[in-house]
Amino acid sequence: MSAGSSDFQNDSHRFIYKVCPLSVWQAIQSDESWEGSLDDLRDGFIHFSNSQQLSGTLEKHFSGQKDLVLLAVDPASLGAELRWERSRGGDLFPHLYGRLPIAAVVSAEPVNAV
Repeated sequence: MSAGSSDFQNDSHRFIYKVCPLSVWQAIQSDESWEGSLDDLRDGFIHFSNSQQLSGTLEKHFSGQKDLVLLAVDPASLGAELRWERSRGGDLFPHLYGRLPIAAVVSAEPVNAV
């Protein structure tokens, strides 16, 4: 799935998104939760994007990388640990202050970074 696909656009108001390497997704699928990437651990929260922010996230943080997966996550299942905070360009980004429950991931699709 690319950031501009129609499936992605249809889900734009229901999900938040996390990009990760395919190898990471394969390793964590059988776990109950995931603590996030090294960047997430450094910052103290798991970084997500909404659908409008995703192409910028791919361009800024994943440019040239291959074998990436786009995790669509149900934000309603994350509770109070999910906070919307100002980040890049003053936009509100979803940040999870806790581990990501794997059960909250509703889909995992290949994604291409530009």
